[in-house]
Amino acid sequence: MLNYLNNRKTIRKYTKEDIDQNLLNEMITAACQASTTGNMQVYSIIETRDQKMKEKLAPCHFNQSMVTEAPVVLTFCADFNRFNKWCRQRRAEPGFDNFLSFMTAAIDAIIAAQTLCVAAEAKGLGICYLGTTTYMAEKIIEILELPESVVPVTTVTLGWPAEDPEQLDRLPLKAVMHREKYCNYSEQEIDMYYSEKEAREDSKQFIEENKKETLAQVFTDIRYRKEDNETFSKLLLKVLKTQGYM
Repeated sequence: MLNYLNNRKTIRKYTKEDIDQNLLNEMITAACQASTTGNMQVYSIIETRDQKMKEKLAPCHFNQSMVTEAPVVLTFCADFNRFNKWCRQRRAEPGFDNFLSFMTAAIDAIIAAQTLCVAAEAKGLGICYLGTTTYMAEKIIEILELPESVVPVTTVTLGWPAEDPEQLDRLPLKAVMHREKYCNYSEQEIDMYYSEKEAREDSKQFIEENKKETLAQVFTDIRYRKEDNETFSKLLLKVLKTQGYM
């Protein structure tokens, strides 16, 4: 299992072969055994197979081709709606209309999503995690008709691999592992931990294509700009208020 996890790859291109519903249900059942806060299981999973629905969702994910080409798109949502209804039907008044509760539900959803990904890859399927979900949460809510207390937090495309890409780089273990307490980084350690990433040919290509001096500038000036982060932060906070978490 560890060898398989250490060699996993993100798959963005899929064959036209469908995913059997029984197989998908089996994997989602396994995902639902994942850890959850207080055994509340405050998340929901939206399965999208219909091509027209995938085409509606595509702009929410910056029209990345995986969304329309994958046989299945799964949207994982923080969801206190179901739990709130259960509480009220059992004469218990819920107090989950706050940011902490959103974080609780979001963590539950992310853990379930990752467990699903592991289960899918163990079956030979390919997955791609879409970090665009929270950027366009308001539009996804509209398309998927999500009620109050339900907020999309991540999306996973799922299909049989039609590519065998190079494995993406990761920082060395000593860069992310702290023992007993947090140990802050010196300039020398930052240089050491990021040197391999910066030396990669694809990193050099990113720098050249974007006309930047360093790889870090590609991240700060092109991919994740401050003004974009602030805009999407405001939109997400608006969604949390609209959906009853603020």
